[in-house]
Amino acid sequence: MKELMLGNAAVARGLYEAGCCVVSSYPGTPSTEITEEAVKYDDIYCEWAPNEKVAMEAAFGACLAGKRSFCGMKHVGLNVAADPLFTMSYTGVNAGMVIGVADDAGMHSSQNEQDSRRHAIAAKVPMLEPSDSAEALAFAKLAYELSEKFDTPVILKMCTRVAHSQSLVELGERTVPVKSYEKNIAKYVMMPGNAIRRHPVVEERTRKLIEWAETAPINRVEMGGTKLGIITSSTSYQYVKEVFGDSVSVLKLGMANPLPVKLIQDFAAKVDKLVVVEELDPIIEEHCRRLGLDVAGKDVLPMEGEFSQNLVAAKLGGTVHTGKALADAIPPRPPVMCAGCPHRGLFYTLNKNKCTVLGDIGCYTLGAVAPLSAMDMTLCMGASISAVHGFNKALGEESEGKTVAVIGDSTFMHSGMTGLANIAYNQSNSTVIILDNSITGMTGHQQNPTTGYNIKGDPAGKIDLEALCRAMGFNRVCVVDPYDLKACDQAVKEELAAKEPSVIISRRPCALLKYVKHKAPLKVNTDKCIGCKSCMKIACPAISIKEGKAHVDNTLCVGCGVCEQLCPVSAFESTGKEE
Repeated sequence: MKELMLGNAAVARGLYEAGCCVVSSYPGTPSTEITEEAVKYDDIYCEWAPNEKVAMEAAFGACLAGKRSFCGMKHVGLNVAADPLFTMSYTGVNAGMVIGVADDAGMHSSQNEQDSRRHAIAAKVPMLEPSDSAEALAFAKLAYELSEKFDTPVILKMCTRVAHSQSLVELGERTVPVKSYEKNIAKYVMMPGNAIRRHPVVEERTRKLIEWAETAPINRVEMGGTKLGIITSSTSYQYVKEVFGDSVSVLKLGMANPLPVKLIQDFAAKVDKLVVVEELDPIIEEHCRRLGLDVAGKDVLPMEGEFSQNLVAAKLGGTVHTGKALADAIPPRPPVMCAGCPHRGLFYTLNKNKCTVLGDIGCYTLGAVAPLSAMDMTLCMGASISAVHGFNKALGEESEGKTVAVIGDSTFMHSGMTGLANIAYNQSNSTVIILDNSITGMTGHQQNPTTGYNIKGDPAGKIDLEALCRAMGFNRVCVVDPYDLKACDQAVKEELAAKEPSVIISRRPCALLKYVKHKAPLKVNTDKCIGCKSCMKIACPAISIKEGKAHVDNTLCVGCGVCEQLCPVSAFESTGKEE
């Protein structure tokens, strides 16, 4: 039976059909839906782990026990999981283990454009790269076969376009291989004496994988016109075929690492000009150059950004198609926190107090956007807490009374606790604000260890943030409602004035959560409004200025009341129409 399926859903189906039994992941766009779809299969145990390193180690434990496993993450998550990955390359696996990684060329929802193929090469593990949903399903199943055949974890590399586009897939039946655990100290205990004997095993495995790649069906030659030969993979393959069809010859690579040698050399010998079309880094191109081939690539195509049909056509001499121009230009729509976002009041307070704010990864990163402009740095998950400690250690009293770290509840669980332990242990006079909106907001409302529910929404272990912070050595831990601007202002001033480490927990559930009941929308009494625009300082998308007066869009307003607290003439009034 065939079904139209999202790329990520197709991966989940592949896991199911391949007999995967355990999935441990951390949500990260564009990979999140793999695990959200996998949990729909009752035969697979699925969980959200606190971070990618934990997820990968949990999946490794499951494969060691004899059950096929999977862990999913986005490209920057692979950085967090690199520690176990590089050593798992040495240990190998018992049952098959697949690592799903989704790259984000174009940075639709990421802080960088790193190319995960570099991790596969450095870790010396095979990587498969599907170009549509059908291949996503098939390659997920193949990845388990390769994992067990070559005794290695296998990376399945997705990207935004493949993960979030749909195409037809052929559904199959589930088959669960049977394996048992057998103690093997020399293979799995990676102390130096054992590890040094495993390295030659890894190098020999790579040689065998290259041999396999030479004739692997996922690496295929499609001969057409021979004046131009294009080597490509993933979505770039789709763009090449749409632009050139059969007018050029194409070598489509489904295995990103290791790359074949003879297959590429033979293809190059059949065409007059050789070009590599690949997004981001010149991985395939560099490989071709090492083989002594005359090849074009990044001298024509960009190193950065997401490709498109028109870009490929423009750079390689194809036909560029221009769509029908709009009569009016589409006005820009900068990203902004949602109406009623619980982070808005806290960021307004930090801006008003002219605080230096070291930020973190989450939807609250939008606190950096004008007019709030309440963020000075965002680096990676958990970096805000570690950085505020270093910042204050460097500047001392010059910064201690005006610098804070902000971090979300899920991000705190991910990698904020170790930074907080560093503050407690090495005693910097630092203030950390945990923005607890009771969910993992940025990636679409996934549960986390502070919510009390698991991936299926069933009751689960719940970490008490206040108790945790106190157990880590913080005497000053306070909780505020970010809708209460006066309370926020008082808490920020008091904790910054304190001469010891402190934690503020800004707690209110995300306004988009289904269980959250909102107050009646507000309206503006235009007779009272003086057009001072004080309410515009919080950047609420429900508030605008019309004919010199404030205006509330009651289809967006959730009645949070933050704007009321800013109005000097009490022009905001309730409509009295509860949700």
